[in-house]
Amino acid sequence: MPTDSPIDWDEMFEYLPGTMVELKAKPGVLYQIDCYETIMVPPIWLVDDPRPRYPHEMRIVSRQQVQACQLELQSLLP
Repeated sequence: MPTDSPIDWDEMFEYLPGTMVELKAKPGVLYQIDCYETIMVPPIWLVDDPRPRYPHEMRIVSRQQVQACQLELQSLLP
């Protein structure tokens, strides 16, 4: 498996949509990550923030609202 991918997968999974972050330049002000755009520099878009951000500009506060995948209850009975 090639390891020369231009995508930083570890960073992408660390900054998932729904993660609550605090900008280091604005302590106490919380933002929710809207999306991580792998082809954008900087790659992280925040809800209600007009410009993208770099990971070093923020501190992760909570991952409680993150949904990595949608789970559905499936019946095992026919």
